[in-house]
Amino acid sequence: MRRLLALSRDIDWINERLGHIANWTVFAACMISAGNAIVRYTFNYSSNAWLEIQWYLFGAMFMLGASYTLKVNGHVRVDLVYGHVSSRTKLWIDVFGTILFLLPMTIIIGWLSWSMFFSSLVSMEYSSNAGGLIRWPIKFFLPFGFLMLTAQGLSELIKRIAALRGDADLVQSYERPVQ
Repeated sequence: MRRLLALSRDIDWINERLGHIANWTVFAACMISAGNAIVRYTFNYSSNAWLEIQWYLFGAMFMLGASYTLKVNGHVRVDLVYGHVSSRTKLWIDVFGTILFLLPMTIIIGWLSWSMFFSSLVSMEYSSNAGGLIRWPIKFFLPFGFLMLTAQGLSELIKRIAALRGDADLVQSYERPVQ
């Protein structure tokens, strides 16, 4: 269990960093949006590339932020049952939900998105818009984001199983402090 918790800690650390990158993509998208608006209204000039890079940054933010959001337990959940059960039952719900729903979904979508990314990379696909950007870099974030979401799901599963085994102290000792 110690090795699995060490793996969980490493996955958490990586997704913590990806969460910080996702935060910076929001800032970059806002700055590009503001700059684009200023240039458009001041100089009456615009480019589809400026709009597309904002979409790309939003997509990157979403795909990088999903695994971080799972790490910090920030996803929306319906608390009709979950909010009224014991901590141990919550752990069991998390274990079964991760095994039956989260992991199969992230693996399937990640697998299916790989071929879309790869064909875009091989063909050097460009946007059909005038002045548009190359498409494969943003399409890369689909399989990568689902890979990291799968990894974070496994990390959460490891921590829940350790807690169910009574290793809650062990779980906390393997968590890295947030920096």
